[in-house]
Amino acid sequence: MGVSLSVWLYSRADDSPSSSSSAFCLSVSTSSRLAVTLNSSAVAPGDSRSHWSSVHCSPSFLLSDCKQEVTRLPVELSSDGVRAEMGVKSGLHVWEVLWSPNHRGSHAVIGISTQSCPLWAPGYNVLIGGDSQSWGWELKTNQLWHAGQSLDLYPGKRRKCHPEDVDDFRTISPSSSQKKMAQTPLPIPERALLVLDADAGTLGFVVDGNFLGEAFKNLPRGVELFPAMSSVRGGASIRLRYLNGATRDPPALMALCGLSIRQYLGKQRQNEMDKLPLPPRLQHYTLSNQ
Repeated sequence: MGVSLSVWLYSRADDSPSSSSSAFCLSVSTSSRLAVTLNSSAVAPGDSRSHWSSVHCSPSFLLSDCKQEVTRLPVELSSDGVRAEMGVKSGLHVWEVLWSPNHRGSHAVIGISTQSCPLWAPGYNVLIGGDSQSWGWELKTNQLWHAGQSLDLYPGKRRKCHPEDVDDFRTISPSSSQKKMAQTPLPIPERALLVLDADAGTLGFVVDGNFLGEAFKNLPRGVELFPAMSSVRGGASIRLRYLNGATRDPPALMALCGLSIRQYLGKQRQNEMDKLPLPPRLQHYTLSNQ
């Protein structure tokens, strides 16, 4: 049955719809561990890992009763940040960040931080990525920030998290057309996923269902890391939700089979899963994990 299913899926692979997202051409192939995690059912919305911290938060932010949303007050000449209530030291973890492009302004940054990252500064600055204790992605310009330095555009070349690595990247001299393409920021929609692999020490992002690769590598191991964001825009509202996670163990065979089936069907045809020639146990697994 397994061989028959593989042949059946392969013979119909050309019928699967392709992505029309502007991020699709910049997407990077994922490991099976990450692919299974991204395609698994999300945890309950009220999970405590979805909460912004009421303590580690700039006073310019209002925290919702559910603790999943912060809204910045219209304070001038102030840079304000917040981090999640719970951090992680190990495992692969995915959070959803919802932030309307119409309410970002300049210096709109999402990323991760340790407990030591400052969450307020006078003037208009990048806070997440503004010091050695945080790593951030500025959504309007696509710039990566760490230790107070703008490292490079993302997506693009994979970056290490240390600013001294910038010179290595600049040894490559791209053509003028490549430079123009690299300097055009990718429009980031309201929804972006933050992907932290604390075991591998990497941070990346998913846009429109496409993994854009590793934004930062060599993150500190064994240190508690928190999703974080910073803003200078009055009225900006940012929601956080923990979606899923995985240990460093390889995915189960059943999970890999379910992933292959969901990828074949695509988002538009998930309701056709019960029509596939699947063994009863595998069909029950795929239907229960939609």
